[in-house]
Amino acid sequence: MDTYADAADLRAALRRFLRRSEEVARRHDLTPRQYLLLLMIKARTDQGGHSTITELVERLALTQSTVTELVQRAEDAGLVSRAPSPIDGRVVYLSLSTIGEQRLAGAFTELGPERELLTRVIRREE
Repeated sequence: MDTYADAADLRAALRRFLRRSEEVARRHDLTPRQYLLLLMIKARTDQGGHSTITELVERLALTQSTVTELVQRAEDAGLVSRAPSPIDGRVVYLSLSTIGEQRLAGAFTELGPERELLTRVIRREE
């Protein structure tokens, strides 16, 4: 049933999840945007694909210049690395460094209960 109360509960659950995600990311020495960046890169590479700036622009719903700067800062922090595509020299593939993997894994694991709670709220809405 789609009611105002259901919509309010969903928005409240989303806000709690986002707030908790920010806290957890910082506890693992990541900014909230770095956490999202690492999560998107990891998801893509775990599926056997390659993460690129263009793909991240779409997934993060940010401008290309913002994503490029975010990737540069993450690279400077030792969280990600770049490798040129063997097929197209204009394309750069992104991957997580060892420290990026460790920090993401810690934050991701800690957020497990919050993801479960949010999933329950969403399923209740369906």
